Amino acid sequence: MRTRDFLRGRRRSELSEEELGILERAIERTETLPARRVLSRRGEVLRQSTLLIDGYVCRYMDARDGYRQILSYQVPGDFVDLHGYPTRIIDHDIATITEATLAYVPHERLDEIMASHPHLAKMLWFSTLLDAAMHREWIFRIGRLDAVGRLAHFLCETHGRMQAIGRAEGGKFALPMTQQDIGEACGLTSVHVNRVVRRLREDGLAAVSRGMVDIADLERLARVSEFDSSYLYLQDGPWQGQMAA
Repeated sequence: MRTRDFLRGRRRSELSEEELGILERAIERTETLPARRVLSRRGEVLRQSTLLIDGYVCRYMDARDGYRQILSYQVPGDFVDLHGYPTRIIDHDIATITEATLAYVPHERLDEIMASHPHLAKMLWFSTLLDAAMHREWIFRIGRLDAVGRLAHFLCETHGRMQAIGRAEGGKFALPMTQQDIGEACGLTSVHVNRVVRRLREDGLAAVSRGMVDIADLERLARVSEFDSSYLYLQDGPWQGQMAA
């Protein structure tokens, strides 16, 4: 199933088999693109929304000096541009980080879902609100944390998201980003990232090497970065009891 990771580890259990089938059938086509391929450019009119099946993608903006600021890191199960359905025009660029398999849902089919399946529409809306929650947290991270805190927070967040889709085990998960990519996501130079990576390793918190992360002490890493996973709305998160009430 191409939608197998959509809201996995969050509220996927609230979707009925019928709703999952409707979402699956809404996909018009899939394709696999190479790493470092631009999917959409700022100002482009969108007529479809893109679900990431496999691989990794980022949203970003380029500054006048040629440096890039990564705005989000997308993992399997994410709709990378669902917010472009109501806005129609994308206000940033989107590109693959690794080879990625993508599924495309035409906006006309989303129109049908909105009109005929309100609960599924609500869950699609929820997925865009997850993006908004992460954007707010990224603003906090870059605006208020020091270099160590920024990278530690990014690793904690990515660990939680990868764990939710079954791609993290024992604190280990793939992070196929260069040090420049990580710097662009955390507002740091690649040289500074190198120093922070070394410090995290020497402090016994986490090792980042060759596209892999091995978190040795998640509790301490979260403490260093002021990380609170509630904004990720994970299945076992503190929000769960409030939702049930």
